[in-house]
Amino acid sequence: MRAFAVTLPSGQRYWTVLDESLVPVPAADRFLRHVRFGKNGAESTTETYAFALALFLRWCARTDRDWRTAAPDLGLFMTWLRYAPKSVSGVEPSLGAALMFGPGTKPARSEKRVNAVLTAVRGMVAEAVTHKDAPGWVLPVLFDLASTADLPAMARGENAGTELRLGARHRMKEPKRPVDRASDEEIVALLRACRSARDRLVILLMARSGLRRGELVGLRREDTHFLLDSSSLGCQVSRAHLHVVRRELNPNGAWAKSRRERVVPVDGLLVRAHDHYAMERLACRAATGCDFVLVNLFRAPLGAPMPPRAVNELLTALSERAGLARRVRPHQLRHAFASNARDAGAEWDELSELMGHESPESLTPYLHPDPRRLRAAVERVPSPRLPDADTQVQR
Repeated sequence: MRAFAVTLPSGQRYWTVLDESLVPVPAADRFLRHVRFGKNGAESTTETYAFALALFLRWCARTDRDWRTAAPDLGLFMTWLRYAPKSVSGVEPSLGAALMFGPGTKPARSEKRVNAVLTAVRGMVAEAVTHKDAPGWVLPVLFDLASTADLPAMARGENAGTELRLGARHRMKEPKRPVDRASDEEIVALLRACRSARDRLVILLMARSGLRRGELVGLRREDTHFLLDSSSLGCQVSRAHLHVVRRELNPNGAWAKSRRERVVPVDGLLVRAHDHYAMERLACRAATGCDFVLVNLFRAPLGAPMPPRAVNELLTALSERAGLARRVRPHQLRHAFASNARDAGAEWDELSELMGHESPESLTPYLHPDPRRLRAAVERVPSPRLPDADTQVQR
């Protein structure tokens, strides 16, 4: 079993699972197409799910289990998944080699990875039950089923008692590891380690506008309105800004998570960084016909849009070159933007719009208050006023 990328005649892409004969596994393919097109999910989501389902189907084949009825043995699959090591090529070793490992040995996968694989497995099996490709009795094995009748009236809606809510039975407890923000010192160190105007622009776009990795490499030149007056471009938004637009067909696999377009204002520092990069880009003739903002300037194919993985590779190289104690990730720069904007006085509704979130409540994990602001908040609390000695004597 192996994951495989599929490009449709329309140009849209998704990932599927091929069996030993290089034929798509019907149940997995149907589920992954539903995730990609039925739920309007990202190509990267189907990629993650495809690799997860390939692991599960491979385990079923090697243990002589039918995936349709393997739900009662999902606990054994979790143990195998947690401890079975990977070979150098990334292909799972034989079952005999996997049996040599287990509790007490070093885990091969994190709790988060195991849970992600189980999520994909449950989704595929539930989809198969819906299409009568798997027996219905597996659902109570995979999920805790409960009626919506016992929920509060506002939560039930109009279909009280007629729907089921599902809770996963098989799940590992994940240790809480909050995503840390990139510090201002780390951002400055990354900028100093950059060797090109393009790399500096990449860092600043994430650290000073909060763009996600997929939104960053998905920017088109028509999305960047870095003029004082954008009316000549047919845009009514004043001053320098950029548009974050979700597009289905991006040849580099870029994907904007938010379904609605948003406008992000940019400051003079970003405008100057973009101008320097524009001059650098002009020297690459292969980039002339590319409408993407960020293109390959130093590796083949020259002039092609940067893929999302190139952003991670860039940050890894810059972190090492800067001598940082850790590798800064793209999302940590997004966290830094949210925290800095909040520390500077941004309101919740402003942050929600800038970050592309539907509700302000979802911003909480992104906020990491500056320690100096926390200390200032404590020091603003007035000290209790103690009665003087004379008053104590009278009492």
